[in-house]
Amino acid sequence: MKRDYWNKPTMGLWERLYIFEVIRGLGITGGVFFNNMWKWATGRRGALTACYPEEIRSDYSPANRGRHLLTQRAGGGVQCVSCHMCATVCPAYAIEILSTANFDDPAHPKSPERFEIDYSRCIFCGFCVEACPEDALRMASEVPDFPAFDRDNLRGRQDLLLHWRPMHDPAKPYPDAPKAAREVQR
Repeated sequence: MKRDYWNKPTMGLWERLYIFEVIRGLGITGGVFFNNMWKWATGRRGALTACYPEEIRSDYSPANRGRHLLTQRAGGGVQCVSCHMCATVCPAYAIEILSTANFDDPAHPKSPERFEIDYSRCIFCGFCVEACPEDALRMASEVPDFPAFDRDNLRGRQDLLLHWRPMHDPAKPYPDAPKAAREVQR
């Protein structure tokens, strides 16, 4: 049994003859199309179309959160000290860090052996950047270059995250490694 409601909408003759509504919809769409074509033909700005990736949309905010970046120390190492605060604060659980020990450098006893961001989960909230106490993680305004289209390969690996210029611009600079430690590393 079909339920009958008191405020059931009824279609009039005009709605039941749907061809008139289709013609009205095509008129609205055609009006917008020809208006934009007239603007384009007269050299004014019509519909906003950006040829990505050569052009970037003009209505992007300068504070747009896009690609993640890892900063580097003066010696070339990653600024990250593997504190896992970014992975802890991430609401999408998109950051994975595998730490390694480096006891030769007393200022940085830990560093990431593997630092990955799963872009299929990332919601680009920027909490990881705000939580980082070492200013090791930043976000550029550009859209990330995804390594592949399949969901399994949408990971920003450490080697992909390090391609940022200038690479030596941390807000928290560290002193250079002691001379003895530099000779051991060679």
